Amino acid sequence: MADDDSELDYTFLELAALRNVVRDVLSITETLGHPPGEHHFYIGFLTNAKGVEMSDTLREQYPERMVIVLQHQFEGLRVYADRFEVTLHFKGVPDRLIIPFDAIAEFADPSVNYSRQFPVAIEVLGETDTAAPTVQGSVEPFTPRGDKSRPAHRDDNDDDGPDDDGPSGPQSGSADIVSIDRFRKK
Repeated sequence: MADDDSELDYTFLELAALRNVVRDVLSITETLGHPPGEHHFYIGFLTNAKGVEMSDTLREQYPERMVIVLQHQFEGLRVYADRFEVTLHFKGVPDRLIIPFDAIAEFADPSVNYSRQFPVAIEVLGETDTAAPTVQGSVEPFTPRGDKSRPAHRDDNDDDGPDDDGPSGPQSGSADIVSIDRFRKK
């Protein structure tokens, strides 16, 4: 947010609202115990961002950036105001990941061709800078089906990545629309 209280930082407000969409989607998934319908999520995040917790083994493999997939085989999804936690299996070994929403660089749901990129402030990376936060400049376009963004975790036992022609691929042509109000506690 801007230091001067007479100016509104619309970019900041817009990004915060989009991060809330990710939080809401993951909260619905937590409530259900699985993504609704055919939905599945690619979440790209900066592994060196402040607050990210993961095993040393994964951090060595992915020192800067990692993409995970939440579809069928994940455990213990917990969503909080500032972060989410999930256990995924990498080569049969469970690993608990703690990912602050501010560390997320991209989010996609290929089942409905939804994709958003988020600039990540330098302060999130743990660097100390007294100047106003600036945007990390090395975020590449996010394409869940491209080789560059191949997920670190694939949960349907398919080592070749997602199928473009499979039932959850973009050619399936149908999507379940789920109202968020359906999952809100009254």
